[in-house]
Amino acid sequence: MALPHAIATLIYGFNSRDEVLLLHRRRPPNAGLWSPPGGKLKTEIGESPYACACREALEETGIELRPVDLHLTGLVSESGYQGNAHWLMFLFEVRPRFRSLPPPHGEGEFAFVARADLDALPLPDTDRERLWPLFWEHRGGFFSAHCRCEPGGGHHWCVEESRPARGGCHGD
Repeated sequence: MALPHAIATLIYGFNSRDEVLLLHRRRPPNAGLWSPPGGKLKTEIGESPYACACREALEETGIELRPVDLHLTGLVSESGYQGNAHWLMFLFEVRPRFRSLPPPHGEGEFAFVARADLDALPLPDTDRERLWPLFWEHRGGFFSAHCRCEPGGGHHWCVEESRPARGGCHGD
């Protein structure tokens, strides 16, 4: 199906209690849902995924990051997401810990959320179904996955590469 293609980054940041920073989104896509901060690459200027993640972190959270502060945990493509776009997303874990909650932003309000509390939040369907499980399994490692989103709401996932982390600590 011919649809526009969007390229974006998602930023998975944690505090000292290993709670993940989430944004309660005010705007589409995913208005009213919780997800990591992030945004679209500025393809017109040739922005790299790492540069985009650093820019989005500064714009949305006020935290200045460098590419060395990021670990590429996942690469996810979604075809036909919500019937209006194809997405290519780079999922980055932020190595330095957040010391405080960022102030509210035009995109929404932030909260630190414990892993055990994620299921109680309204999340995008594909995030709940596979993105979060893949992220937790590969935190500190790497995965690549593709999701074919069906017009009726079904999702067909294919993990294309999987390299879970081998022990060690996250985000130190």
